[in-house]
Amino acid sequence: MKTTRLLPVVVLLSAFTLLADDHKSNCSGLPSAGQLRTWLVAAASPANGGRVGGIFEGTRMWGAVVNRDGELCAANTSTSDPTQVWPGSQAIAKSKAYTANAFSLDTFALSTARLYTFTQPGHSLWSLGQSNVFDPKALAPPSGNDGGKNQITGGQIFFGGGVPIYSSSGKIIGGLGVSGDTSCADHEIAKRVRNLAALNPPGGMLADDIVYSPPDAPSVFAHPVCLETWRNGTRIGDEMPATYPRVE
Repeated sequence: MKTTRLLPVVVLLSAFTLLADDHKSNCSGLPSAGQLRTWLVAAASPANGGRVGGIFEGTRMWGAVVNRDGELCAANTSTSDPTQVWPGSQAIAKSKAYTANAFSLDTFALSTARLYTFTQPGHSLWSLGQSNVFDPKALAPPSGNDGGKNQITGGQIFFGGGVPIYSSSGKIIGGLGVSGDTSCADHEIAKRVRNLAALNPPGGMLADDIVYSPPDAPSVFAHPVCLETWRNGTRIGDEMPATYPRVE
């Protein structure tokens, strides 16, 4: 009698297990981990857009790709030894990919660089970063072994290095995040990787390019300059050094 009563429960649990095992993220049309490394390396070359700037000229990067559902599809480093990229950059790259996808549409590409001013104290999106925190289960160890594949990583990052990615038909299909240098250098590498992968938005490679005020006109989309900042082969400037009150 007890066995008969338990049978429907066992069948139901088996069905749920089967569904969970069968679930696979839709990563069609998105870069694989191998392709991601190839394009990360190529993007750092001056031949693909001039100098990158920053601390390492964009040569020590974590890259991550999510699909339109925000599920992690690929992650890799630009170095053969993942431990030689800042371990903290892995979570940042995955969060940037999630953020760029989360706030972009078919007709509106929004890089994470363009969210900087909006999310500062006193501006309209202050505290947005608390709305969807990063899931540490999405992390791989520093050795680079896969972590977080097919799960939604979450995380919100509001400085350069994240860009939405699009199909050839102009439809948004996910996001790309890059981290491992200054946020300005991260953005340069991210937009170059997207371009090399032919995943630009309908407005082209520079549709959601980083804006600096100065030298650009004042803008709510502005991002501060970083150490040794370059944009599209042109040197922009340097981040201002710290200042301290004078002690008499």
